[in-house]
Amino acid sequence: MTRAWIGIDLGGTKTHIGIAPLDDGGHAPLSLTAERVVPTPRAGGAALCEVIGATIDELMRQTQTDRLIGIGIGGAGVPQADGGFTAAPNLGDTAFDFGSALSSRFEVPVEIDNDANVAALGELVALGDEQASFGYVAVGTGIGMGLILEGRLIRGASLAAGEIGYIPVGADPLDTANHRRGALEEAVAGDVLAARDPGASTVREVFERAAAGVPEAREALDAQARWVAYALATVIAVVDPGAFVLGGGIGSREELRAPIQHWLERLGHPDVPVRISTLGSAGAVLGAIELARRSPSVSMPTGAHQ
Repeated sequence: MTRAWIGIDLGGTKTHIGIAPLDDGGHAPLSLTAERVVPTPRAGGAALCEVIGATIDELMRQTQTDRLIGIGIGGAGVPQADGGFTAAPNLGDTAFDFGSALSSRFEVPVEIDNDANVAALGELVALGDEQASFGYVAVGTGIGMGLILEGRLIRGASLAAGEIGYIPVGADPLDTANHRRGALEEAVAGDVLAARDPGASTVREVFERAAAGVPEAREALDAQARWVAYALATVIAVVDPGAFVLGGGIGSREELRAPIQHWLERLGHPDVPVRISTLGSAGAVLGAIELARRSPSVSMPTGAHQ
């Protein structure tokens, strides 16, 4: 019998789903045997859950998996006990119990958490350092952070720790129009970066134009880096993580990492390293698998998988 884990990175525009077999020690692996990236339905809720379920079925057939052990989901919002998310402006209708729906369909435990949190768990496993301290910062459609202190994922009193998009800088924090996705996110979201360069219509074009030396594009990236660095400096002042790992479609670009490090140095933190995740787009999926593995509801099979 082949048993496997499922990890899901639930994003605002696309959902990344991966499958990985149980290893000899029951640990979450650092590679996927198969994966799919599918568009996230705008409606969210039941429509999204059906897309996820059908994709899992496909991955199980492809890998000849007989049974799942557990499912982990990272979503761009604050996880709730009912299996949905709040503070998730990029996920459509999330007033839906993803956990119960998928658990019933596949008869396994389902764990959900913020996408940056699960990506941070993936980084922790990759580091192999049980006492590591760092902040994983995802910059893409929006911005979020997963915080690891001395090997522990910090979730906060209402499971909203790391929602740095709501740090009150970048836009007027008293304007209720900026409460939907947060003042900082209003300054660093992907659509804002694209709009900052008048000659570009997409984030990709901003990076392409910056590489070609176009001043407006380079200024747009520098402004993006400066606002992100302000957020990192705020995190340093409060929890002193010691290092940052960048991920996401925007954060994983070296063209952004270097100026972030520059601005962080100018803000008085020359000894805090900023690096790009080595796990790439699979980081959040692998982290979601680790989230499932840590679930107290999971009944681990004995011995190696067959």
